[in-house]
Amino acid sequence: MSKKIIAVNAGPRRGWNTDTLIDEAIKGAESVGAEVQKFNLFRLEKYTGCISCFGCKKEKYKGHCIRRDGLTEILDAIREADGLIIGSPNYLGDLTASFRALYERLVFQNLTYNSEVPCCNENPIPSLIIMTSNAPDNAYLPMLQNYQNVFNGFVGPTEIFVSGETLQLKDYSKTDWPWYFNAEERYERHETIFPIERKEAFEKGKNLVK
Repeated sequence: MSKKIIAVNAGPRRGWNTDTLIDEAIKGAESVGAEVQKFNLFRLEKYTGCISCFGCKKEKYKGHCIRRDGLTEILDAIREADGLIIGSPNYLGDLTASFRALYERLVFQNLTYNSEVPCCNENPIPSLIIMTSNAPDNAYLPMLQNYQNVFNGFVGPTEIFVSGETLQLKDYSKTDWPWYFNAEERYERHETIFPIERKEAFEKGKNLVK
């Protein structure tokens, strides 16, 4: 039976950096026989982050967020999956609000407040967190490593992958940003380094299945 991988785009832009790297990881997973289901958080029905109802702390709902909204299908799919790919651009030094909403719901449903058994997740799965950013690759590593540590404890063994100094626009000349970004360097990086990162994302998607 083929493995089931869930891929989640927590960024708003189709076909751009985050979406592209997620799709490469998907191709990598599919290349070794995985079945992949992809969700775009910005195109779901209305949803929220955790509302602190504590429904998931009742014994009969343990490990299940009882909130029914646009995230329910994703949470249910992850619970039955063999692996998770999730990507987000960096927004103001963190991941997107959409990522945070899923993160809160995904993690809190598995938190028990029991020091002996802090997590009730019965299906730990390998995960890959992809972050794209205008900043250099290592600028936000402590923040991203914190997410990695939490995922390790409540979702499963997790790897992080960063693509920094990304190309935001096809034509920077239409903005007054050149004083902040060196547009030519961004174009060159997108043509030379980003293709290498695409190949790396492909391999990471493949390794997620193996």
